[in-house]
Amino acid sequence: MVTLDMARKVIAAAEAKAAAIGQPMNIAVADAGGNLVAHVRMDNAWLGSIDISIKKAYTARAFDITTKDLATHSQSGGQFFGINASNDGKIMIFAGGIPLKKDGKVVGAIGVSGGSGEQDHAVAEAGAAAF
Repeated sequence: MVTLDMARKVIAAAEAKAAAIGQPMNIAVADAGGNLVAHVRMDNAWLGSIDISIKKAYTARAFDITTKDLATHSQSGGQFFGINASNDGKIMIFAGGIPLKKDGKVVGAIGVSGGSGEQDHAVAEAGAAAF
Protein backbone atom coordinates (compact mmCIF):
# COMPACT_ATOMS: atom_id res chain seq x y z
CA MET A 1 0.00 0.00 0.00
CA VAL A 2 1.22 3.50 -0.82
CA THR A 3 0.25 5.79 2.06
CA LEU A 4 0.11 9.55 1.81
CA ASP A 5 3.18 9.75 4.06
CA MET A 6 5.12 7.45 1.71
CA ALA A 7 3.96 9.42 -1.31
CA ARG A 8 5.18 12.63 0.30
CA LYS A 9 8.63 11.09 0.89
CA VAL A 10 8.82 9.95 -2.74
CA ILE A 11 7.77 13.40 -3.94
CA ALA A 12 10.27 15.15 -1.64
CA ALA A 13 13.15 13.07 -3.03
CA ALA A 14 12.02 13.71 -6.59
CA GLU A 15 11.66 17.44 -5.90
CA ALA A 16 15.19 17.55 -4.51
CA LYS A 17 16.54 15.95 -7.69
CA ALA A 18 14.53 18.30 -9.90
CA ALA A 19 15.87 21.28 -7.96
CA ALA A 20 19.42 19.93 -8.23
CA ILE A 21 19.17 19.77 -12.02
CA GLY A 22 17.35 23.11 -12.19
CA GLN A 23 14.20 21.78 -13.86
CA PRO A 24 10.77 22.36 -12.28
CA MET A 25 8.59 19.26 -12.52
CA ASN A 26 5.15 17.85 -11.94
CA ILE A 27 5.41 14.77 -9.74
CA ALA A 28 2.60 12.27 -9.18
CA VAL A 29 2.40 9.15 -7.02
CA ALA A 30 -0.23 6.48 -7.62
CA ASP A 31 -1.34 3.50 -5.54
CA ALA A 32 -1.64 -0.16 -6.53
CA GLY A 33 -4.87 0.59 -8.41
CA GLY A 34 -3.23 3.36 -10.41
CA ASN A 35 -5.18 5.99 -8.47
CA LEU A 36 -3.55 9.29 -7.56
CA VAL A 37 -2.30 9.48 -3.97
CA ALA A 38 -0.42 12.79 -4.21
CA HIS A 39 0.74 15.32 -6.78
CA VAL A 40 3.03 18.35 -6.68
CA ARG A 41 3.51 21.00 -9.31
CA MET A 42 6.78 22.75 -8.57
CA ASP A 43 6.89 26.51 -9.12
CA ASN A 44 7.09 27.30 -12.85
CA ALA A 45 6.53 23.69 -13.95
CA TRP A 46 4.48 23.41 -17.15
CA LEU A 47 0.71 23.28 -16.70
CA GLY A 48 0.42 20.74 -19.51
CA SER A 49 2.65 18.36 -17.60
CA ILE A 50 0.21 17.98 -14.70
CA ASP A 51 -1.93 15.55 -16.69
CA ILE A 52 1.10 13.85 -18.22
CA SER A 53 2.75 13.15 -14.84
CA ILE A 54 -0.45 11.62 -13.46
CA LYS A 55 -0.87 9.46 -16.57
CA LYS A 56 2.77 8.35 -16.45
CA ALA A 57 2.22 7.09 -12.90
CA TYR A 58 -0.96 5.31 -14.02
CA THR A 59 0.81 3.75 -17.01
CA ALA A 60 3.77 2.52 -14.97
CA ARG A 61 1.38 0.83 -12.54
CA ALA A 62 -1.09 -0.44 -15.14
CA PHE A 63 1.64 -2.35 -16.97
CA ASP A 64 4.25 -2.68 -14.20
CA ILE A 65 6.95 -1.32 -16.49
CA THR A 66 8.82 1.96 -16.72
CA THR A 67 7.29 4.26 -19.29
CA LYS A 68 10.80 4.59 -20.75
CA ASP A 69 10.85 0.85 -21.50
CA LEU A 70 7.25 0.87 -22.70
CA ALA A 71 8.15 3.69 -25.11
CA THR A 72 10.92 1.58 -26.61
CA HIS A 73 8.54 -1.31 -27.27
CA SER A 74 5.67 0.83 -28.54
CA GLN A 75 7.41 2.23 -31.61
CA SER A 76 6.31 1.19 -35.08
CA GLY A 77 7.02 -2.51 -35.46
CA GLY A 78 7.35 -3.01 -31.70
CA GLN A 79 5.30 -5.49 -29.71
CA PHE A 80 3.28 -2.73 -28.01
CA PHE A 81 2.78 -0.47 -31.03
CA GLY A 82 -0.50 1.43 -30.60
CA ILE A 83 -0.76 0.84 -26.86
CA ASN A 84 -0.94 4.61 -26.29
CA ALA A 85 -4.41 4.55 -27.89
CA SER A 86 -5.72 2.14 -25.23
CA ASN A 87 -7.28 2.82 -21.83
CA ASP A 88 -9.22 5.89 -23.03
CA GLY A 89 -6.00 7.77 -23.76
CA LYS A 90 -4.55 7.36 -20.26
CA ILE A 91 -1.38 5.63 -21.51
CA MET A 92 1.78 7.75 -21.70
CA ILE A 93 4.76 6.39 -23.58
CA PHE A 94 7.28 9.04 -22.57
CA ALA A 95 10.07 8.41 -20.05
CA GLY A 96 9.31 9.44 -16.47
CA GLY A 97 7.02 6.74 -15.05
CA ILE A 98 8.44 4.07 -12.74
CA PRO A 99 6.68 1.33 -10.75
CA LEU A 100 7.17 1.39 -6.97
CA LYS A 101 7.96 -2.01 -5.46
CA LYS A 102 7.80 -3.41 -1.95
CA ASP A 103 9.21 -6.89 -1.35
CA GLY A 104 9.43 -7.41 -5.11
CA LYS A 105 5.74 -6.61 -5.70
CA VAL A 106 4.51 -3.51 -7.54
CA VAL A 107 2.39 -1.47 -5.12
CA GLY A 108 2.25 1.87 -6.91
CA ALA A 109 4.14 4.17 -9.24
CA ILE A 110 5.68 7.60 -9.68
CA GLY A 111 5.16 9.78 -12.73
CA VAL A 112 7.26 12.85 -13.54
CA SER A 113 6.89 15.39 -16.34
CA GLY A 114 8.33 18.78 -17.11
CA GLY A 115 11.74 18.29 -18.65
CA SER A 116 13.40 16.13 -21.25
CA GLY A 117 12.77 12.40 -21.15
CA GLU A 118 16.15 11.86 -19.54
CA GLN A 119 15.43 14.48 -16.88
CA ASP A 120 11.96 13.11 -16.18
CA HIS A 121 13.32 9.58 -15.79
CA ALA A 122 16.19 10.71 -13.53
CA VAL A 123 13.81 12.60 -11.24
CA ALA A 124 11.44 9.62 -11.16
CA GLU A 125 14.36 7.32 -10.27
CA ALA A 126 15.28 9.59 -7.37
CA GLY A 127 11.70 9.45 -6.10
CA ALA A 128 11.45 5.69 -6.53
CA ALA A 129 14.73 5.21 -4.67
CA ALA A 130 13.19 6.95 -1.63
CA PHE A 131 10.36 4.42 -1.58
